Amino acid sequence: MVSGWKRLSVGVIGGGIGGMSVAIALKRAGHDVVIYERSNFAGEVGASVSCAANGTRWLHEWKVDVAQGDPVVLKRLIQRDWKTGQPMSEYSLNDYEERWGHVYNMFHRQDMHAMLKNCALGEAGDGTPARLMVNHKCKDIDLQSNTITFENGATLYHDLIVGADGIGSVVRGALGIHPTRKIADQQCLHCNVMRDDAIKAGLVDYSQHEALEYWGGQEGKWDKIVLSPCNGGKLLSYYCFFARKQGDAINQTWGAEERSVEELLEHYPELDRQVFGHLGIGKEIQPWRLWIHEPYAYLNKQRACLLGDAGHPMMPHQSQGACMAIEDAAALGILFSAAYFDGNVEQALSIYNKVRLPRVTRVQSAAARAAYNINERIGFSNNKDLPFYKVEDTNNVLTIEEMNAYDMYRDIEEKLAAVKEVQYGDSYVCGLPVGMKLLNGIVVGASA
Repeated sequence: MVSGWKRLSVGVIGGGIGGMSVAIALKRAGHDVVIYERSNFAGEVGASVSCAANGTRWLHEWKVDVAQGDPVVLKRLIQRDWKTGQPMSEYSLNDYEERWGHVYNMFHRQDMHAMLKNCALGEAGDGTPARLMVNHKCKDIDLQSNTITFENGATLYHDLIVGADGIGSVVRGALGIHPTRKIADQQCLHCNVMRDDAIKAGLVDYSQHEALEYWGGQEGKWDKIVLSPCNGGKLLSYYCFFARKQGDAINQTWGAEERSVEELLEHYPELDRQVFGHLGIGKEIQPWRLWIHEPYAYLNKQRACLLGDAGHPMMPHQSQGACMAIEDAAALGILFSAAYFDGNVEQALSIYNKVRLPRVTRVQSAAARAAYNINERIGFSNNKDLPFYKVEDTNNVLTIEEMNAYDMYRDIEEKLAAVKEVQYGDSYVCGLPVGMKLLNGIVVGASA
């Protein structure tokens, strides 16, 4: 235990996947955690959530009961021809667990949230169970006194405040960050298809493939269909992207009135008839408004910080949004643990910023490129021997090795050593082993 360690009162603003994750990480580190959620969790619409090995590893370290989430363990990524549906390329995940120590899980959002909530609020595991306060919408934060004011009139103090309140974050504004953003040239409709309904209709049972499957996304075009199975394969979650018309989607909100099947299908007259048939029996069709945020200059100020979409909103095309929030939570759990925290909250948050900001900014940038070029997507970015492979900059491609070989403990120790002006002895640079050759040709630690 580091000298000076003390138990903190932590206020987490936002009770979504990121908020529950950081509650787990910080309660396990020995702190008293209260989660403030603006809603009562009623009326959520379900969609799939991707959790690759770099996220799954923390679920296991935190002893989350992953089986409660009823995941599909992915075995491959498949890229299909837009019109025929024939496979164009595949990235196999057969050796994924062997290489990276953990599987690639695909969850239904409600199941994943319930799984994390049970772990955060439950008696099992290390630490005192976190507490959840619903119908507490954050109005403002006073950084001098570290008090949170809620719209219901309550004002509460915490030693540490974590803003996990999503893309419309109030905490972000309190930290003095005012995003430079623009609405994306691409928009999305999401729909759910029940596997049994597809089988009854005589359509392909995509759940048998245990895969993330893609139609389109090539040649700079915005049209793309992404299929992800979840609920143990019982539910097929479709993200349907298309070019935004001028003025569209400005006022769209997730969870509002459902859209019609006809509106969904009108965008895809030439789409493979099998997946077109799936979309034709889709339910819970919801718009997803997509915004592009320029990276923020920092993630922390005084004794408050940002996590997940509050700190680094990104396009969904690397399937890393949830994983980045989980990694954020893991970083805070480590930094405030007995092994690393010396009682200086502001210093710990400065290390959090140094560790997290470069990594999330890199994923943000790669996700924006993958919106119109599927070859930039982690996994497919390794298939560089294919005749149609083309990326903007081969030296800047985000690879599966960079994501999954990353050691956050080493990254934190390197950054802490620099701040404390002591020598760092491990052969790691920013969490990656020196000498490791990434498939984009970069050798970690090599001179430019």
